Amino acid sequence: MSKELIYFFVIILANTVGAISGMGGGVIIKPVLDFIAVDPVVAISFYSSVAVFVMSITSTIRQMKGGISISWKLVIWVAVGAILGGFLGNHTFDFFLMNFSDEGIVTLIQIGLTGVTLLFALFYNHFDLRKFYLNGKIWYLGCGLILGFLASLLGIGGGPINVSLLILMFGLPIKEATVYSICTIFFSQLAKIITIFFASGFGRFDLVMLFYIVPAAIIGGFVGAKVSQSVPSKRVSQIFEAVILLVLVINLYNGFRLFL
Repeated sequence: MSKELIYFFVIILANTVGAISGMGGGVIIKPVLDFIAVDPVVAISFYSSVAVFVMSITSTIRQMKGGISISWKLVIWVAVGAILGGFLGNHTFDFFLMNFSDEGIVTLIQIGLTGVTLLFALFYNHFDLRKFYLNGKIWYLGCGLILGFLASLLGIGGGPINVSLLILMFGLPIKEATVYSICTIFFSQLAKIITIFFASGFGRFDLVMLFYIVPAAIIGGFVGAKVSQSVPSKRVSQIFEAVILLVLVINLYNGFRLFL
């Protein structure tokens, strides 16, 4: 199977699961593409961001058409924080690329940080730990800043920490948290893509790949959002934890392989 078709099917599957669980798909796309290892880390991060960005648009549209109610005050302030965090995360990523001659070290940093966020999300969700029910613009902004930074730096779109942090800080039910997570992902990845465009342009990437990535992301976003509307919260939580465990295994293997 060609690289293009592998990317196409990986992104459909990842974005379908990502839209259901609120993870965004990148948490699956990034480690799987690292595992395939046919592109450099900077290209993988870019393709993952584009896929997750497109998914976030299609998924949000589908959710809103399905009658999901959204607090735009929360979305806007989390989004502002996510945009700022997205710019900061991308600059940090570029800093790592410039200061480490071996791309494997940058990948290892991403794997390590992703692993920490995955473990936090897994334990928080499984044990249903304390919620703080915070309210106010400063909290929304701070939440978005953290999520946008991690989403952009790790190239995973935000992943499981989005859902867990939204539940932790604001006491949202998991299905509501998944919707706000996807909204946050849209803004953080938009910031990253704009930063890449003005900093270095898209010339270093094989843009033909977008003819496979964008349609796959749209399909995954719509299918995931449709399934999410009919799946009970308990099942969403189970899917959430199952995906975390799967991605942890893939990340551990990718990290181990760098030492071989």
